[in-house]
Amino acid sequence: MLLLFVGLVIFSIFVWLQLPSTQRVAPYDGRENVILYHGKAYSQPFQMVDDQVLLPFDFIRENVDDHLYWDEPSQSVIVTTKDKVLRMESDKLVAFVNRKPVDLRVGVTEIDGVRYIPFAPLEKLYPFRLEYIESNHVLLVEKAGDAIQQGKISSGKQTEVLRTGPSVKQPIVGEVNNGDEVFILGEEAGWYRLQTKDGLTGYMPKGKVSLAAIYQVDISQPEKSTPDTAWRPMGKKVAMVWEQVVNKTPNTANIGPMPGLQVVSPTWFEVVDEKGTLANKADPAYVKWAHARGYKVWGLVSNGFNPDYTKAFLADFRLREKLIVQILHYANLYDLDGINLDFENVYLDEKEPLVQFVRELTPYLHEQGLTVSMDVTVKSTSERWSMFYDRQALGSVVDYIVIMAYDEHGGSSPVAGSVASFPWTEKGLQGVLEEVPADKVILAVPFYTRLWKETKQADGSVKVTSKALSMSGAENWLNEKKLTPELDEQTGQYFVQYVDKTEGATYKMWLEGEDSLLKRIELIHRYNLAGLAGWRRGLEKDDTWSKIDKSLQRH
Repeated sequence: MLLLFVGLVIFSIFVWLQLPSTQRVAPYDGRENVILYHGKAYSQPFQMVDDQVLLPFDFIRENVDDHLYWDEPSQSVIVTTKDKVLRMESDKLVAFVNRKPVDLRVGVTEIDGVRYIPFAPLEKLYPFRLEYIESNHVLLVEKAGDAIQQGKISSGKQTEVLRTGPSVKQPIVGEVNNGDEVFILGEEAGWYRLQTKDGLTGYMPKGKVSLAAIYQVDISQPEKSTPDTAWRPMGKKVAMVWEQVVNKTPNTANIGPMPGLQVVSPTWFEVVDEKGTLANKADPAYVKWAHARGYKVWGLVSNGFNPDYTKAFLADFRLREKLIVQILHYANLYDLDGINLDFENVYLDEKEPLVQFVRELTPYLHEQGLTVSMDVTVKSTSERWSMFYDRQALGSVVDYIVIMAYDEHGGSSPVAGSVASFPWTEKGLQGVLEEVPADKVILAVPFYTRLWKETKQADGSVKVTSKALSMSGAENWLNEKKLTPELDEQTGQYFVQYVDKTEGATYKMWLEGEDSLLKRIELIHRYNLAGLAGWRRGLEKDDTWSKIDKSLQRH
């Protein structure tokens, strides 16, 4: 009797295991306004206002454009592309595309604590398509180029059920008809995960679905971007030099020939307050002289190396835009060919706002046909000297990244050392190339060296001071002291040391001359960089440019 009972129990369990569940559940746990992208239901809903689709800010940033930016002071959403800047202020029915007003039917708004963005002004900027399925209150989101395996229900029955999981014991979420086309999203335990044309997702045994063609999402592409405005010398490397302008642009009559030079970058523009006011020292006569010589002029814009000013104007779109308008005005006024951005001594917290500023500025400069370059240091653990640069993000926006490969030992260094030893330079270059394509990288080299003086103090300590010397200044000092430098294997440079017994001081110098310059040009060829820049004009020797030209363009 007991055996019979046990057998009945086992048989009942077996039968129960074979019986499909008849439980029915609402799709997406009963949620409405579900966003369906790549077969996944997004946690936040979409909204419909006046027949306009609004998407959550976070959904767009996570899935469409990770550069979507919220500017808190101006309460604005900002979208930047290669050639456009779109700003939509909260609860306003006017957007601005490259500062030109565009009417909106629905603006940026907040609903139940979620910030929503109207998709209509974005649809020409991104290769995405939206399809609203009213019957299930589902929004299908598709991206151009996505490839999805299609299938067809082929079980022989008039209808089949979709389940919430890969088992007959899982609840039913909906039905499909025999012959219906579906999208196959994945496979699990002998079941396909499917998406129907009306926006339902669920599981069905593989045997009930036959494979069909691959569906390729084809969407008319957004408006064409402006042509690539990055100036590139045909078949040559870029040869650039900075023109330091302290108070007044130098007299061009005193500037000798510089064979092979292609770009001059005068340090004319500097942010001088927290409002983004740009001081201007530009000289139209210099531009006329440069163009007559065939040089491109890339005006340098500096943040004044003031971290507090920089923090203030980067924080507010209205101040960033004020600075951008000034840059555009001066670029047009002085007939510039490009802008060189030199932002240094910036707080680490401003890393993302700095990228945003560059993303907002660059489309306008490209619109005017200007080339955009930005100066960065090599990587280091110094927050305000190096870590605030997002080199990868900046490199994806501007035309050129210029590596300031010098001041391994700055003027205030507590120990004497090279301005830019060869191993340090190459390692720094390699670090930047991990994040920026080589054909966008210009290697900036020093035309100066430092003469170090070590003086022993009464307490036994050593006081270290230095002064910067031009190439000719260093050569004159060597001749005056009748010294012959020797190659220092560790730095790859020529080195000299001199003890002045009268002063009780030891002088040291790692030379920056023709030899170290040619080694750096070898790096440019080895890593196939875009070219070379020099800091600064006037510190090189008279024959430096002819040697640069011969070596830089030899390949």
